[in-house]
Amino acid sequence: MKPSNSARTKNASNTAFELHFKRQLTQARISISHVGDDIAEGFFEITHNGFAFLGLAVMFCAITLMARPDLRQSGEVKLMTWLQARQQAIIGFTEPTAVERATASNPKNLPIQQASVAYWLSKKYGVAPEPLSVLVAHAFEIGREAKLDPTLILAIMAIESGFNPFAQSPVGAQGLMQVMTKIHQDKYENFGGHLAAFDPVTNLRVGVKVLQECIARAGSIEAGLKYYVGAANLDDDGGYAGKVMAEHARLLAVVSGKRPLSNTPFIASPRSPGPVPVSFRPKHQPEKLQEKSEQTSPDKGVDKPAEQITLLGQQL
Repeated sequence: MKPSNSARTKNASNTAFELHFKRQLTQARISISHVGDDIAEGFFEITHNGFAFLGLAVMFCAITLMARPDLRQSGEVKLMTWLQARQQAIIGFTEPTAVERATASNPKNLPIQQASVAYWLSKKYGVAPEPLSVLVAHAFEIGREAKLDPTLILAIMAIESGFNPFAQSPVGAQGLMQVMTKIHQDKYENFGGHLAAFDPVTNLRVGVKVLQECIARAGSIEAGLKYYVGAANLDDDGGYAGKVMAEHARLLAVVSGKRPLSNTPFIASPRSPGPVPVSFRPKHQPEKLQEKSEQTSPDKGVDKPAEQITLLGQQL
């Protein structure tokens, strides 16, 4: 049975519609492909030109910064400020330069003698070895300049303040060396004022200067210590000089590589412990008078404990 004319017409129209739809779909795909190609090409051109422009801008900025150091410095400051602000916002307050204010250094960087002293004092007085390393190094340096044994300076610090740079006595002695700031205020003028008494190194320098004056006035180290503690007009200094000299002897043992005895008392000599350097002698006391007193002394040539403690600063 053959299909009717209406059926054949319907099939033909469906076939035509399918062909038309396929052609339209193909054209749409081609159009979309062209649009995609155009977009990609445009994006490439824009990117290429953008990178070229960026390169030119960077080169221009580099030339400008090389020609204008002031602009470069200003830019670096602003950038660093911004970075620090970002870091502060993330992890809290920061101050990278705070370490510059710290009175501390690595004991391993010291000479072996100074490092031994720093570690020994740290263990005995319960103070961190890092700040003690700075104090020990400065004591050795200042001791050489002042012609004083650095271990004597460290012994005074130990007895006076226990290495507490903020210590203050009831009578007003302040800092590591317990200097009477009100009396010796003029000595702090070159360091910015009396508040420098609480700077460990400044207090150390001023204390050594006061010690020099006391030794020069008294004529010996032991007598100078009596002046230093403020007992010049008293019969007894309360054992201060003996404590300092005993600690001094223990520190000398540490420097010499020996094991110091923990409770070794210092027995003071019945007379002055040897001649005082010329730089320490009082101006009103003639040099010949001291030589005469040494020649007429009944126990000349006898070994004395204070004379056995030689100036380490002269040995180094």
